[in-house]
Amino acid sequence: MGRRLPSVPPVLSGYSYVRPLGTGGFADVFLFEQNMPRRSVAVKVLLRDIVDDDVLRSFNAEADVMARLSSHPSILTVYNASISADGRPYLVMEFCPGSYSSRERAAPLRLATVLGVAVKIACALETAHRSKVLHRDIKPSNILTTTFGGPVLGDFGIAASLAGGGPGELFAMSLPWSAPEVVDERTTGTVATEVWSFGATLYSLLADRAPFDLPAGSAGSRAQLKQRISRAKYTSIGRADVPPALETILARMMSRDPASRQASLLECAHDLQRVQRDLGLPITALEVADEAWASAGVPVDFNNLEARGPVVSDVVIASLRPGRGTRRPASQTREGTLTDVDVDGPRRTRLRPVALALLLVGAVVVGGGAMFGALFLVGLI
Repeated sequence: MGRRLPSVPPVLSGYSYVRPLGTGGFADVFLFEQNMPRRSVAVKVLLRDIVDDDVLRSFNAEADVMARLSSHPSILTVYNASISADGRPYLVMEFCPGSYSSRERAAPLRLATVLGVAVKIACALETAHRSKVLHRDIKPSNILTTTFGGPVLGDFGIAASLAGGGPGELFAMSLPWSAPEVVDERTTGTVATEVWSFGATLYSLLADRAPFDLPAGSAGSRAQLKQRISRAKYTSIGRADVPPALETILARMMSRDPASRQASLLECAHDLQRVQRDLGLPITALEVADEAWASAGVPVDFNNLEARGPVVSDVVIASLRPGRGTRRPASQTREGTLTDVDVDGPRRTRLRPVALALLLVGAVVVGGGAMFGALFLVGLI
């Protein structure tokens, strides 16, 4: 079955539509131009027919999670979230022109490049975990490239609380990057399953193929793929420039036993830094939020299903006349300024005595000037 056509792009105040960027099961993504300040942005819009409580809950969580985490240099930045005029929730995000999906790569990635990307994404995930957030959808296509070529982690659409147990928390998996215990539906997600998915993603970037894929030309069903993942038999990447130490690290990340994996994404980052050091490569800096930042603020509410649209503030509009004040939304004032509104009808203007005198003097001067000009023309002066 082919991909469906994108939905109609929303009409957003302050943004100009450019073109579609992609379609998904729950949302479409469009390229817009923000008018002030001027910049290109990606707008993710939920499909009108699928918005129910669970979808709205996930959307709200994605917006709040990204707003909380996007200050990290390797997490996609969100600028705004609201509801369009036709009732569809939307996110305004940083526009990233590419991803690390194999479909978007013309050639295999260099080992040094993969190690640098991996350390940065490991730090992004460690920061999320310190904020009690699980990504749950780590894969190459969700590692995007910014306009400057840097990697950022995106798509927190199925993120969940590290504590677990939310009513909207379902089994969600992206084969073949999901851990065996997720595939077998023994857990909806843990730090250990994130370590697995991170290792499987790193494997894919190095091998230029997904883990547990059959040789080219071989057919296999989804059920057979799940069986191969459940057995979790690690196979070598097969690249001459990949050192045995890195293969050992990946095999540990993708161990069938969760307890045998690295305890955190920070530990994964340290392991990868050691490989960089052994190979004489530049060491990628660790960028992880400290505990004070992670514990500050209100935790993300993964159970919020409120339709949060634009907020229209009420203001008291001052009047120069006693008893003539009224209360109206600021959005109804012209150019966003406060005006004197008469609640009894159209706005009326009264001339003060001084202003009336000045007006009469002006009329006399103008009238006298006109009479002088007429007399001059007929030769009387």
